[in-house]
Amino acid sequence: MGDIMKRDEIPSASSLSKMGVSAVGYTAAGIFLVILGAVGSNPIVGIIAGAIVALLGFGSFTSRDLADKRAGLVLTTAGVLTVLSKIPIPGIQPFSKVLLGIGAVGLLALGVINAVKFFIGLKKRS
Repeated sequence: MGDIMKRDEIPSASSLSKMGVSAVGYTAAGIFLVILGAVGSNPIVGIIAGAIVALLGFGSFTSRDLADKRAGLVLTTAGVLTVLSKIPIPGIQPFSKVLLGIGAVGLLALGVINAVKFFIGLKKRS
């Protein structure tokens, strides 16, 4: 009797695809933040890269979709933190580096969690 699954426990194809896309998106964003933090060997390149990322994120605020606005907020924040981590301001530079690292680890963790949910849901559907 334990082998029979209830219908509501099996994820739909749309929710399963959202989990997969979220897993890839969060993982890619976490890797991107790690790369932005590692650009620190040359502060000028880091400032330029952070400014470009912030401008790209700011541009997505004009979208009507709430998910696009959230992604724009994350991009803008990552860009600003990258710029702040490259400018030698006492107190702000180390704090922004820590926030950038926490954000990268958090996004990578969300990517792994969503990937696990995706594969568990995929196994339930088969």
